Amino acid sequence: MIDIVLLVGRLLLVALLYLFLFAVMKTGIGLVRGQREKDRTWTVSVERGPKELRGVSIQVLGPVVVGRAPGADILIPGGYVSGRHARFQPMGKELIVEDLDSRNGTLVNGEEVTQPTAVREGDIVTVGDVEMRVSRA
Repeated sequence: MIDIVLLVGRLLLVALLYLFLFAVMKTGIGLVRGQREKDRTWTVSVERGPKELRGVSIQVLGPVVVGRAPGADILIPGGYVSGRHARFQPMGKELIVEDLDSRNGTLVNGEEVTQPTAVREGDIVTVGDVEMRVSRA
């Protein structure tokens, strides 16, 4: 009699273990699918400016500084661009562009940026004589 109880107990334990593993796998697969759908990254592409920059695209995964200083992520040579001119920063689902107290300012769709501003897909950000289009990938 005790052998039958132990056998049923073992079978029940194995069944519960399989149910637990199935639930964990289902949750993990759901999380991965959700991350792929949500994780569309922002991209900044140079459309107008010096020949060597035209067509350059950079994914904005963290802060991206635009300027003429050697430490800038997007290096733009020219007198109209400050050393650290502007910064792109992803915040949640938005992309924020901020002027870093540049001499000639930063424009979004022709409007001067005076404070950190959220940009949308398709917006044009102008730094000096360089135009960059914002998109999602």
